[in-house]
Formats: sequence, structure tokens, C-alpha cells
Amino acid sequence: MPYTIILLEEADKEYQDAAVWYEQKLKGLGDRFIEVIQNKLNLITQYPERYPKRHRSFRETPVRIFPYIIVYTVYKKEKVITVSAIFHASRKPGKRYRKK
Repeated sequence: MPYTIILLEEADKEYQDAAVWYEQKLKGLGDRFIEVIQNKLNLITQYPERYPKRHRSFRETPVRIFPYIIVYTVYKKEKVITVSAIFHASRKPGKRYRKK
């Protein structure tokens, strides 16, 4: 049974804001950003423990092409992955770790 991905509200906002920003910079780039993020999220659902723990139970993986990091937690029993941040790599690192 595959894992379900849940984006916390703040992570979803970061994701949407970034897509809009990239689209404003260059037509089609926002769509490319969404595609790259979705591909990475799909990979996370297939192999949730592939990426290392960086802080307590939080795992991180960089996003190909774009300077973003996806921060998530795996709940094995529930088969749920909670994405707490889709985080620009230049931001203050402590803000990336959020709980439900």
C-alpha cells in the first residue's frame, strides 16, 4: 500500500508562491517547477526512507534544478508522509522544521 502525502499549510503556501514567482520570471518555468516538485514527491512516496534524517525525525532532499529542499516526516504505521516545508535553500534553516 503506497504512502499518502500531506503538505502542511505552510509548505503548500511555499510551493504555490514559488511556482507563481517562477512563472512570473519566465513563462512555463512555474509549470517546470511544479513538475520537478511532483516528481520528487512521487519518488518520496515510493522510497520514503531513501533520504537521510537531518533533524530528529525530519528527512530532507534537495530538488533537482531549483534551489529548494523538501523537508518531510514519515509515519510508517499510518503510511503517511507529512511535508513540513518546500524550502528555498537560502532561507534561515531553523524555520524548515515544523510539525503538524
